[in-house]
Amino acid sequence: MVKDMFRCVECNQSAAELHRDYSNGILKITICESCHKPVDKYIEYDPVIILIDALLCKTQAFRHILFNTNLNIQWKLCVFCLLCEAYLRWSALHGSEQSSDPADIIRYTKEWDFYGMFAQAALELWAFCGGVLGFLWVALVWGCDDGGSGVELRLLLRGLLLSCYGKVLLIPAVIWEHDFSPLCLGLVKMFVLTSNSQAIRVILNCSRRLALAAVCLGLLSETCAAQACSGLQSRVRLLWTLY
Repeated sequence: MVKDMFRCVECNQSAAELHRDYSNGILKITICESCHKPVDKYIEYDPVIILIDALLCKTQAFRHILFNTNLNIQWKLCVFCLLCEAYLRWSALHGSEQSSDPADIIRYTKEWDFYGMFAQAALELWAFCGGVLGFLWVALVWGCDDGGSGVELRLLLRGLLLSCYGKVLLIPAVIWEHDFSPLCLGLVKMFVLTSNSQAIRVILNCSRRLALAAVCLGLLSETCAAQACSGLQSRVRLLWTLY
């Protein structure tokens, strides 16, 4: 990574390196000059521990992932999460037609409904990201928040996509379907929005209020896109019925 692009996971201070490599394979973790703690303690941790801390929305874990790693799986993760969400909507659409016959499963995968659900989920995701980025750009440019360190749209988009990892939990909610599935889906949605808010706070080093406002506006944009898609689908079905 580029020099001076690392961040201390404790105080968010810039750092030139995470560790120093001496001769004979001796490594020494860099100490932050500001808080006098290790710049990134997670470089010694097992990935499972890092994942658990990320699930707990710890600021230090988010800083490690967003600033101190070359983790560039956001697009693959985005597509996988969209597939999860599309499958959830598709299964709800065909819930009354489910069958234990494997041939039916193969037939259903060829239906255009699934691809339509995928396109709708993608549109809603981009509406959410567009709403968040647009609000943050306006808020920070016009000085609505003194804590913002600048508009880093590319890093913000990467953070928003990575923080949507909670959508993977939609699949178990569908597989183990029960009477509390709507509650589980609501909790998953709340967790994803919380992760999005934490990612914004970590990247911009801004206030919690600004991050929550950005997420709420993004959610409003997503809802408007969903309503528009629903209205369009109703009109298409009506025209199909007439003709």
